[in-house]
Amino acid sequence: MTISRRSFLATAAATAVAAGGLLPTFAADDLPFVRVSPRDPRYLELSDGTPFIPNGLNMVTAWAPRGQRPVDQTLAWIDKLAANRGNFFRLWLSAPPWDVENTKSGQYDPEQSKIISTILAAARKRGIRVKLTLEHFRSIVPTSKSWSNKGLHHTTVGGPAKDMADFLANPTSRKQFIAKLEWLHTQFGDDPTVFGLELWNEMNAVGGGDYMTWTRVMLPELHRIFPKNLCMQSLGSFDHDAVRKTYREHALLPGNDLAQVHRYLDLGAALDVCHGPVDILAAEAVREMLATNPGRPVMLAESGAVEPKHSGPFKLYAADKSGIILHDVLFAPFFAGAAACGQCWHWDQYVDKNNLWWHFSRFAAAVEGIDPPSQKFQPGMTDHHRLRIYTLHGISQTLVWCRDTQNTWQTELADQKAPEELKAVEIDLSSTLGRTFAGEAHVYDPWTDKKATIRAAGGKCTLPAFSRSMVLRIPHA
Repeated sequence: MTISRRSFLATAAATAVAAGGLLPTFAADDLPFVRVSPRDPRYLELSDGTPFIPNGLNMVTAWAPRGQRPVDQTLAWIDKLAANRGNFFRLWLSAPPWDVENTKSGQYDPEQSKIISTILAAARKRGIRVKLTLEHFRSIVPTSKSWSNKGLHHTTVGGPAKDMADFLANPTSRKQFIAKLEWLHTQFGDDPTVFGLELWNEMNAVGGGDYMTWTRVMLPELHRIFPKNLCMQSLGSFDHDAVRKTYREHALLPGNDLAQVHRYLDLGAALDVCHGPVDILAAEAVREMLATNPGRPVMLAESGAVEPKHSGPFKLYAADKSGIILHDVLFAPFFAGAAACGQCWHWDQYVDKNNLWWHFSRFAAAVEGIDPPSQKFQPGMTDHHRLRIYTLHGISQTLVWCRDTQNTWQTELADQKAPEELKAVEIDLSSTLGRTFAGEAHVYDPWTDKKATIRAAGGKCTLPAFSRSMVLRIPHA
């Protein structure tokens, strides 16, 4: 069988990252793009047909001590992610350290673009794809210094709009935004390192204006200018009933290649699900999106834990040295039917501070060798007295994630109760498999990084001792 140069490079990249090694720099033309899989539009693959399961997090901006460059901090995080088999992260192009539109509305700084190119080059070298978020501001008040304000767009300082609603609606600012897209394409257009482009961060949080109509106008323009990359939009945290209708509309927008959702553990949220176990709130967010039948991949694109009503990072992060919140954010979405792991926020104050990068290697090991589009996975749940059993029932195999119901952020972090070691727990998967099953099942403990083979009979099997969670792969006879 002949192998194309592009396929060879993709395979070499995956192998090198799996081994923890750094990659040689590949020219952009040598790499395949990420696309929605034509074999199953709920999942992603590379343009050469290689399956692609995003495994990473948000790393939208960086801070550095005086005299040091924020980009160096980002490059260090990229190294840590790559060393742990991560293959994806999100970057805000509008973040101050690399914002190209930083002095005057409609004028773009090529020196800032060079910083973005440096980040992309580092990602390319390590086999990582980057989702680029184009904007995040929510107001254009000239005198405000808020992180979510961009006053240079106001008419009083030479901008095209008098307020946020005007910025979204008037023809001049729309034309200028399209011109910015075209300029960005001259800088790094048609680059397969770019996973995709996201118009705005949490656009329903802007301070006025018809953001949905604006999105309907701009998604086709984004596709026109970046025809080889995925294009998408994002909304704020799915934490109250009123946003449910908006999320359904958003998931079905023409040209919105991904049905993305944001949701956090937030004790100030209106929805009770946001107060409970992280695996449940993450999985339910994915199920809400899948229920809209979007005909496109679903991703939990932001998650983690916050103080009430997003007033700051979760105080119990300091106690989460083992990373149970990160683990649930990573695993629950995929095993609920998402196309990717969930993508955690607080990359600096939680993931890096607690040195939790190793969790990405554990998710990579759990899904290693899996080709979701070929399996046509159907997500489900299996009843059990002690476990939440998430299942992905495929054509030739079934994947299972077992989560201890008595181990949560509340018990382990708030109550400081150590996770119990579960011994000789029996599970019955005959209803999931649709028949009895006798043979071998492969188990993986993501907390100890150990694999084993067990026997199953009549659809039942007994798990080896574990704490918190366990992954199984059951090949179909």
